[in-house]
Amino acid sequence: MDLTTFNAPLSARRWGDEFNKMLTRRPAFADQEANVINSDWTPAVDVKEEDKRFLITADVPGVDPADVDVTMHNGMLIIKGERNEETKEENDGFHRVERASGSFYRRFMMPDSADPDKIEAHAKNGVLEIAIRKTEKMHAKKIKVQS
Repeated sequence: MDLTTFNAPLSARRWGDEFNKMLTRRPAFADQEANVINSDWTPAVDVKEEDKRFLITADVPGVDPADVDVTMHNGMLIIKGERNEETKEENDGFHRVERASGSFYRRFMMPDSADPDKIEAHAKNGVLEIAIRKTEKMHAKKIKVQS
């Protein structure tokens, strides 16, 4: 009798990845190209708000920083890139391949306090870190109504 192993956490993670793909396959803007549709995998991302900045950390192991594009457009932060696929022949002895390769695409609607002119991105050890400075707080201004 053959036994098959069921890995529940992996199955749940794959379901979550597929769900995220469904959400990110729609273009964010009408003028974007169809490269959004070709997203092959979804990097895990943490979004943190600090006093003076927003910090976005994405796990992108095996991705060359030159293959990552970070843009801010109309308050939407867009992270896209590609992890190149390694060629594997059937006789290489692989029994299981779980590491995804190909393109990825993530987008985040940022609050008005995110300053699009003060964004820094760094990649080290497979982790992409994007820091977005907050703008100076705007104070409410009372407007006198003239009669």
